[in-house]
Amino acid sequence: MNLLKALAAVSSLTLVSRILAFVRDVLIARIFGAGMATDAFFVAFKLPNLLRRMFAEGAFSQAFVPIFGEYRNRKGHDETKLLVDHVVTLLAIILFGVTLIGIVAAPVLVYISAPGFVKEPDKFALTVQLLRITSPYIFFISLVAVAAGILNTYNKFWVPAFAPILLNLCFIGAALWLAPYCDPPILAMGWAVFIGGVVQLAFQIPFLRKIGMLPTWSLNLKDAGVWRIIRQMGPALFGVSISQISLIINTIFASFLVAGSVSWLYYADRLMEFPSGLLGAALGTILLPSLSKHHADNSTEEYSRLLDWGLRLVCMLTLPAALALGMIAVPLLATFFQHGAFVAEDVLMTRNALAGYSVGLIGLIAVKVLAPGFYARQDIRTPVKIGIVTLLATQLMNLLFVFGMHLHHAGLALAIGLGACFNSAILFYFLRKRGIYRPEPGWGKFFLKLCIALLALALALWFGMGSEQHWLDTHGWARIIHLTWLVALGGAVYFAVLFALGFRLKDFAKRGAS
Repeated sequence: MNLLKALAAVSSLTLVSRILAFVRDVLIARIFGAGMATDAFFVAFKLPNLLRRMFAEGAFSQAFVPIFGEYRNRKGHDETKLLVDHVVTLLAIILFGVTLIGIVAAPVLVYISAPGFVKEPDKFALTVQLLRITSPYIFFISLVAVAAGILNTYNKFWVPAFAPILLNLCFIGAALWLAPYCDPPILAMGWAVFIGGVVQLAFQIPFLRKIGMLPTWSLNLKDAGVWRIIRQMGPALFGVSISQISLIINTIFASFLVAGSVSWLYYADRLMEFPSGLLGAALGTILLPSLSKHHADNSTEEYSRLLDWGLRLVCMLTLPAALALGMIAVPLLATFFQHGAFVAEDVLMTRNALAGYSVGLIGLIAVKVLAPGFYARQDIRTPVKIGIVTLLATQLMNLLFVFGMHLHHAGLALAIGLGACFNSAILFYFLRKRGIYRPEPGWGKFFLKLCIALLALALALWFGMGSEQHWLDTHGWARIIHLTWLVALGGAVYFAVLFALGFRLKDFAKRGAS
């Protein structure tokens, strides 16, 4: 299996998903603006989304995929299928309980996650109502994550990568056609979350059946493999929770700031998720199964080379993305979101948050390569310990930036970004210290060439952008055409300079475990 082709396939589908996500967010911004209703929805959606990241895509995937890969490589199809049956049955029971808690305890959860809403009873009540609608999402999307882990181990990367496209289509359909029939209209977004979870799960079922891994009901609490996964999930859940706790604390801080702060952070995060999804999530998806296979085969050299390959791709593709997000934040935000109720002031406020996030983009994506370096070895405790230190450092920065330096919501974004860089730096240090990762020769020349290309990119964007006020004043196709050729110019200049300096696509081809 060619990992570069797999990365391109996953990234391409992620690109389609991100484009649809932008259409979704443009519609939300145009129809609902940035105020009480959107603040309520984003908080209500964030809670089940956080649980998804913590429980399903985070802790469960980190614990399940390496052990599932080990079963597939060493124990054959029948024992592997039995493990899937036992794990999914137990997980479904737990998820059903979590969903019920989310519905029943919605007022308490909103009070904890957004206490600033209490002083506005209508806003608080709307958030509770939306949370009760979106809570079942955790059940469906967690099972989607299980299916994704299975399919990725069988190198069916495109199927899980396609599923988020369905969620975004549900959002778009609800915004255009369901919202007029809801009172208030924002409830349509809550139902879009619910329906999106169901549709994503249904989409993956035929592919699980095709590889003979469609789970059947079979509860067996004595299965040794299940208990191995549970033991791994304990520290994994704690570790993933640390980063998510940081996001929850940010929401708490933002709920006390001026109205719109939660929404500004959300829209900035949406732009950040474009490169982080295209590269970070895609790299993490394809690396973990291959790293797990190399570890099972005791191929330490290939294990290290795979990490090196991932880190070089991160640097080559993330650094220009971070530079571009910081430099052309206003052109991006004005073009995508400055319509209807989303006004120029919202663009500038969101720009401040995006600048803070962009500082940490390299750290946010590097973690997606460095953390699997531990997870594939079934070492979850080390990232957990590092995560605790990162959480403390991030909250200290929150206090400094928000209350000490009065950066408001932008300070929250900056703390998250710098915290991610801090996290990735410590992960890198321990991978090197323990001899798990040994850099391949040529990193010095590699960085020098990148710096030259980044300088050329910065100059191209600076001269091509013009003034920020120009972007706030122009509208429609004029903005779209200008942004299109500006992005094309920046990309062409950056990769042309890399090509002139000797970079070739074939140099980054990499074979993975099959």
